[in-house]
Amino acid sequence: MRDPRHLFDLTGKVACVTGASSGLGRRAALALASAGAQVIVVARRADALDSLCAEIGPESAAVATDIADRSAMEDIAKEIAAPFGAPDILVHAAGLNTREAADDVTDHGWDQTLAINLSAPFFLSQALVPAMKEKGWGRIVNFASLQSTRAFPGGIAYGATKGGVGQLTRAMAEAWSPHGVTANAIGPGFFPTELTAAVFNDPERAARNAAQTCIGRNGTLEDIDGPLLFLCSDASSYVTGQILMVDGGFTAK
Repeated sequence: MRDPRHLFDLTGKVACVTGASSGLGRRAALALASAGAQVIVVARRADALDSLCAEIGPESAAVATDIADRSAMEDIAKEIAAPFGAPDILVHAAGLNTREAADDVTDHGWDQTLAINLSAPFFLSQALVPAMKEKGWGRIVNFASLQSTRAFPGGIAYGATKGGVGQLTRAMAEAWSPHGVTANAIGPGFFPTELTAAVFNDPERAARNAAQTCIGRNGTLEDIDGPLLFLCSDASSYVTGQILMVDGGFTAK
């Protein structure tokens, strides 16, 4: 019997994390590197990526680019694969929430939210999956949300994309898991990130959200480590097409 402690070991794997300049994406990159993976971090802010790579060390590399630019996806995929080879693990943590009320949603806000939250995870995966299929092993982790199933004020565009991420995850699993490539999603509750700054800057609102969980608190960045490593490793080899809610029981109440 294989020692279960080795199930989470990512030594020899290459991971790519989008949205790695801050928040849960940054934390994901650090967790994957700590588990032994070589990590490619992707975002638009080159300075933030350089700082992250300096913290991780030589087993990391940065790709500063706009993943919403679909016309450049082939070039982006090549740039991601250049430092360590094609990635085995792809974590889609990049996200945008314009927080526009339904009556105020603009064409630009809608299109950008859709491009970053839903289109980019699919088209970047489509570009990188062939190499995973050749190896017979791959892990895709999308980022869903509380708003994949709940409606929040000012979240109609964001919620529509995150609902789409749930179905995208299931469809990816159906298409690619026969080739050894699993696709799952993490659905974070309230974590302190740039996207949720408006929530955590309002102590009363943050406390109200914490009280709505079963555990009684909001998330901390380290709460994402275990669920992420599970979905990115051999530990989850028979798990695909699932959304793992990491929300302290927010959606259970």
